[in-house]
Amino acid sequence: MEEYFSALAKYNFWDSHVPQLGFPRKEYTDKIENYIGTKLVKVLVGQRRAGKSYLLRQIANNLITQGTHPENIFYINKEFTDFDFLRTYKDLSSLISTYKRKLQPKGKIWIFIDEIQNIEGWEHLINSLSQDYTETYELFISGSNSKMLSGELATFLSGRYVQFEILPFSFSEYTGMMKKEQVKQSYLDYMETGALPELFELPNEESRRNYISAIKDTVLLRDIIQRHSIKDPKLLEDIFVYLVNNASNLVSINNIVNYFKSNGRKTTYETLSTYLGYIEDTFLIHRVDRYDIRGKDTIVGASKYYANDLCFKNYLYPGFGYGLGYKLENLVYLELRRAGYDIYVGTLRNKEIDFVAKKADRLIYVQSTYILIDEQTIEREYAPLEAINDHYEKIVVSLDDIALPSRNGIKHVLVWKLKDIIG
Repeated sequence: MEEYFSALAKYNFWDSHVPQLGFPRKEYTDKIENYIGTKLVKVLVGQRRAGKSYLLRQIANNLITQGTHPENIFYINKEFTDFDFLRTYKDLSSLISTYKRKLQPKGKIWIFIDEIQNIEGWEHLINSLSQDYTETYELFISGSNSKMLSGELATFLSGRYVQFEILPFSFSEYTGMMKKEQVKQSYLDYMETGALPELFELPNEESRRNYISAIKDTVLLRDIIQRHSIKDPKLLEDIFVYLVNNASNLVSINNIVNYFKSNGRKTTYETLSTYLGYIEDTFLIHRVDRYDIRGKDTIVGASKYYANDLCFKNYLYPGFGYGLGYKLENLVYLELRRAGYDIYVGTLRNKEIDFVAKKADRLIYVQSTYILIDEQTIEREYAPLEAINDHYEKIVVSLDDIALPSRNGIKHVLVWKLKDIIG
């Protein structure tokens, strides 16, 4: 491993070198740093390019500013071609040994491994280091595949890790990055672009479109097609396109099968279900199940799907009919998810409530609509919430210019102020 040590030095914080840190995402770093000093492995998960790498480097840099010696930090990003030699956990273990021999760090060693799922058998080494009582390590890892990470973590690190889902920029992060006021026009701009951190460093529409297309291709090819030996890559991509263009709509697997069959594409329920699951595993798309408010149980069958970021819609498939109300609903979903809620689509008799959001002992019913333009629209949005016979919070979220007075205990919230309400 001696010949690879220069690659390690290139990307670390040693010799006063500070790698690119990106926009500070304090809400995430504060949450993660609450667990610093524990033996728990800190696990960051989320879609590729959502900002996990920047966050790992921000945490490492914060440790240095608080007094940790830079040479006590070991950082690699398996996405960098300089680390292609790291194929198995044994290679990684050998590289860590080389690092320790050359730098001889004193005291605790902080290990950061980005996109760890690309190292075969990684879980064996992480498990070993987390339990090593002869030396002190604190571990931070990231990955872009929910099933693979959760499976190995549950098997090898049960009860000894804490997981953080990293989503693209929130509206408040977007306005901070772009130095904009948190007002309606800024939210419309946010809705019509995307929220992946590196998107804002690109100079024009074409470069952004190419960037988003490359992310989509990389995720589908490397994280799904190659990993699972997909036999019909075109079908996989077409399913993704279908989900993006039907975000915020109730759909079932049978709906999608019939859609493809009507367009001359033969597929089966099993194949489509499997491919859909693979897409969900990469965090590109999130499934939201229905919830029977009276029966207090989930309902099998049709679900809603939401895009992890509207950039896929805005830059890759803008020609399909897709109203602003659907985009708004997608963003409201992401804001609830970002705040840590478990989210369902509510059903009550023949009425639908956009979101039933649960976190600890708090439950919120949420209706999302573009604008409360007239009495008919107001009645349509408020009636499902008024039909719920309990005392949990009920809110209607919209892009109106001013908030309406409370009606039967139901609050009207302007969407750019939603974060203040849901916490």
